[in-house]
Amino acid sequence: MAPEPRSMGLLFIYCISFFFGLPANLLALRAFVGRVRQPHPAPVHILLLSLTVADLLLLLLLPFKMIEAAYDFLWPLGNALCALTAYGFYSGIYCSTWLLAGISIERYRSVAFPVQYKLSRRPLYGVIAALVSGILSFGHCSIVIIVQYLPTHNVSDPESLPVCYENFTKEQLDVVLPVRLELCLVLFFIPMAVTTFCYWRFVHIMLSRPQVGTKKRWRAVGLAAVTLFNFLVCFGPYNVSHVVGFFQKSSQNWRACAVLFSALNACIDPLIFYFSSSAARRAFDRELRRLQTWGASLSAEWRKAREAAVKKGKASAGMVNDSFTGE
Repeated sequence: MAPEPRSMGLLFIYCISFFFGLPANLLALRAFVGRVRQPHPAPVHILLLSLTVADLLLLLLLPFKMIEAAYDFLWPLGNALCALTAYGFYSGIYCSTWLLAGISIERYRSVAFPVQYKLSRRPLYGVIAALVSGILSFGHCSIVIIVQYLPTHNVSDPESLPVCYENFTKEQLDVVLPVRLELCLVLFFIPMAVTTFCYWRFVHIMLSRPQVGTKKRWRAVGLAAVTLFNFLVCFGPYNVSHVVGFFQKSSQNWRACAVLFSALNACIDPLIFYFSSSAARRAFDRELRRLQTWGASLSAEWRKAREAAVKKGKASAGMVNDSFTGE
């Protein structure tokens, strides 16, 4: 049976996210690893590296979500892989929120308190912030594994494929819904509030200083805009489903579409890397020039092949004409 149109649409967007997000994040990973290996890396570079790792975790699990979408959101891969995939996928999403908040705090401190920031800019602070973000996200999302193995009284059809982290029983919903609401508050609303305040102050300070160049101002505005877009568009719908589900005492059937928006976060984050780090900008610009050179070379080869084909066609036509006229 062919997948439904909705499943095909989600599968297509998952594929786009994977094929665009993976190379961009791998490029950023290489740039940030090189930057962190240099003497005295800033905490923000450690946070950016951690955000790249969180994105790569999400992207590497996307093929399993593609399989799920191809099977009309049935799960053919077994309970253990379902639990591990969902656990890693949602942990990667929620790890990103506090990492984004940490990056916003660093950017705000760097312009609001430049002297104190330079004196306290130790790599250890970035490591601690990344570890706290990981513990919060992976600890909270362990509910995915717990719920998967809760005892239930439902008898499933042995001939049909199960679903993964959906169609909960009442016993499971009694555990899932309150935890989802806590996830929304602790791992979405609080970091979004922190990020909004920090970038509001950051942009205001950058725009009010006449000595700041135009490019730096535009990068500040771009960084704030892309990050807030991430929270509102990528993370927002999925977390709103938690609030709606808690008050309606059910798991919303549109959550699959909301999760899709969260996966797009891995394609948006490279823009944050570009606006945040000169190392990432150099890496992306270098790769873009390489692609342009490759494209120009490919276009030149195609033109040569076309011209050769045209000349060969004309020569063949001339030979046919000569033989036809008897010359």
